[in-house]
Amino acid sequence: MTTKETRLIIDLKALAENYKTVKSQLKPETKIMGVVKAFAYGTDSEIIAHKLVDYGVDYLAVAYTEEGVRLRNSGIQTPILVFYPQIEELSNLIDYRLTPSVYSFNFLIGLNKHLNELETIDFPIHLKINTGLNRLGFDLDELDEIYEEIQTNKRVKLSGLFSHLAASGTASQVDFTKQQIEKFQIARQFFIHKFGETFVSHLCNSSGIFNYPEAEFDMVRAGIALYGYGNNEAENAQLIPVSNLKTVIAQLRTIQKGESVGYERMFKTEKEAKIATLPLGYTDGIARQFGNGKAEILVNGHKAPIVGNVCMDTLMVDVTGIDCQEGDDVTIFGKEHSAVSFDKFQQTIPYEIITRISQRVTRVIEI
Repeated sequence: MTTKETRLIIDLKALAENYKTVKSQLKPETKIMGVVKAFAYGTDSEIIAHKLVDYGVDYLAVAYTEEGVRLRNSGIQTPILVFYPQIEELSNLIDYRLTPSVYSFNFLIGLNKHLNELETIDFPIHLKINTGLNRLGFDLDELDEIYEEIQTNKRVKLSGLFSHLAASGTASQVDFTKQQIEKFQIARQFFIHKFGETFVSHLCNSSGIFNYPEAEFDMVRAGIALYGYGNNEAENAQLIPVSNLKTVIAQLRTIQKGESVGYERMFKTEKEAKIATLPLGYTDGIARQFGNGKAEILVNGHKAPIVGNVCMDTLMVDVTGIDCQEGDDVTIFGKEHSAVSFDKFQQTIPYEIITRISQRVTRVIEI
């Protein structure tokens, strides 16, 4: 069985609408950085990046240097920020005009040394400040030391300053988020005092855009919102899913009361049931955690639970009482049945669901 019938439809009209929605939340002068890491959240990074450039995006962002290299090779000229650059990749960063996020002294010193060997000056960087996520970035008590390293070597130029909000979509964490904003302001004012307003400041992620307009600064980073999801119902209501995962019913069978379905016989029927087998499984990105009634797909307008364990290349669905035939199209998740609806018990977040879809699944562009 192949996955020809299984495809991820990428809805570019939805992408355009989501971009407009993001832009409508902002002041006219606020710049937008479009985040296209992780294959543009499981879609197609090159196609999405080119579309965002067409829409007027000011910056793009990727996780790793190799992602930025691919975008440059596809013809993208827009500035690209690399969130997690490595010392070993400095040559590609420089050759492909990629802007590194500088989040540690180890990286900053290594970058200065490499630029010194090349006799390069004013290489643009964005400094990452840790304001509470405690993942990557400099702490506030390191600001003077950062400034000294930059001024002593004069190889890099501060072109951006940013941090990342830990819980901007969580109502119970408003006070913490405001503390993060205040800490970022301290770092921002420090560098404005040292360098003047010569760099862009960006703090808001997708939920920050919707919930903290006072923290727009010069630019925002739009990630999951561009792909149709927020972090709560209010945000989701304003957005349209871009990724639509569809497949077909490969086989239907009727099983009797007491029979089981799938490995380890995890699902046993309490009455006669109609079971549909679909040609996608955990290799394609549908995790085993979604088996045994933990997720629902859409079959001819009706929700149907995944039953039994998800297999490597297939999964089974209980379609008892649903009018359907072999070969019928079904929706795993998408515009008419979001990743939130698919994940019946909210075991994870839409980010994980949409980015897990493997490259074995054919991408189809819908204009």
